[in-house]
Amino acid sequence: MAILVDDAIWDHRGRRFCHLVSDESFEELHGFAAELGLPPRAFHKDHYDLPDVWRDRALDAGAVAVPARELVRRLRRAGLRRPKA
Repeated sequence: MAILVDDAIWDHRGRRFCHLVSDESFEELHGFAAELGLPPRAFHKDHYDLPDVWRDRALDAGAVAVPARELVRRLRRAGLRRPKA
């Protein structure tokens, strides 16, 4: 099982973001995010929004780079995908 990160292709307020997820559990995801120093406010239902400048840090810490579609596919397969409101 893995922590996954997609490409930083999501624009918001003049910055680019990627998504950080776990295909195992939210506990694993929250632990990894805490080790990176991500604030809790970066968590959104089933993923963390990760600024592009943090992506390499996540990869260096052991996250696996995957395309966005693969990230969502694995999130769903793990039963961790939470639909938009």
